[in-house]
Amino acid sequence: MVMFLVLVVAATSVSPVYNFPEPVPFSGPDIFNPYRNLDTTHCWKRANFHTHTRVEGWANECEVWPQGVWDEYQKYGYDIVTFSNHNEITTHPFDRELQVNVYEHGYNLLKYHKLVFGSKDVNGFDHLLPIFAFQRQWQMDMLLEESDVVMLNHPLRTPFSSRGTMERLAGYHIMELDSGKSTDNEYWDWALSAGHYSFGLANDDLHDPYRSSAIAVRSNFLCTPSGRWEDVRKVLLEGCYYSMRTPNYGGGDWDVKQAKNRSMPYVEDIGLRGDTIFIRLSEMATSIEVIGENHTLLKKSEQTDVAEYRMERGDPYARFIVRFPEGEVLYSNPFARYNVDFADSPFRKPAHRVNVALTVLWNTLLLVIVVGIIRGYRLLFKRRR
Repeated sequence: MVMFLVLVVAATSVSPVYNFPEPVPFSGPDIFNPYRNLDTTHCWKRANFHTHTRVEGWANECEVWPQGVWDEYQKYGYDIVTFSNHNEITTHPFDRELQVNVYEHGYNLLKYHKLVFGSKDVNGFDHLLPIFAFQRQWQMDMLLEESDVVMLNHPLRTPFSSRGTMERLAGYHIMELDSGKSTDNEYWDWALSAGHYSFGLANDDLHDPYRSSAIAVRSNFLCTPSGRWEDVRKVLLEGCYYSMRTPNYGGGDWDVKQAKNRSMPYVEDIGLRGDTIFIRLSEMATSIEVIGENHTLLKKSEQTDVAEYRMERGDPYARFIVRFPEGEVLYSNPFARYNVDFADSPFRKPAHRVNVALTVLWNTLLLVIVVGIIRGYRLLFKRRR
């Protein structure tokens, strides 16, 4: 059994080996404002993008069909819900206009998962044990070629997502936030500090809509006129949204939970004036933190509903974390330095290069292991005969 597992791991570990560039922080005379297109006429649509439902077949991670999951989310004031089942594109239960082709890629043992938006088909390839950054990057590269948007899912719950790995992986558009007990999202800062710009989404990763601690505890607020994919895609790629962790209001009292979810604090205004980033809230916050390079606390304001921070030339980026009295935590997208004369945003295309010698060596080693195990099984079978 052990040898068979080694065989499967080796056979599914084929990959190019890359030379990754050294981390380069954001720089430039200009500051990218993800909220530059903020239009309060369209704000805010509440959304959950990482949602599992019952599907045809045996691979079910939720016992409730899409219509039932949609109905439950409506009770909490959600406007947009997408159904991201593993390696399967799920049809919207009742409205083609709201169809979003999205699926969660990956069945591997380490839960290295990605949310893939806008792809016509499912990419079924996966490494059973994607330990190395070059394996994860190759998967990312393939998915980026055949989709509109790719999100890196729950890094905090993915083994081997070390700082070194996060400093290497590149190309994804969105980082999934708040994927565990921590509200700091330090792994996001590891990537941002290395010059890998991405927006952030916080999702329920729902598997049971009837468990109060599982539904409506993470959400995103988008400045978009509708939940149609053309509108959602545009805002996901532009960054005009923020995310929140929400307490399990009522602790099992569904009436309290539903009522409180419809009266949460929200962002009234956010943006950039000159070199100063600012945020204004609908309610008093316990604290508003400004987080910068290497997860450094740049400024903290307490017991206030407004905050601002002047970004110095030495600040590659800055983002807000807002904490409210009842436990809500709000995350803004990062403001980052760049040069508007050379780029539309601080987002950079992956710059890794194939190391030919190591690629040949790595895949030859895998071939030797596979052939050796197969020959060993054949010899064992002959002896038994």
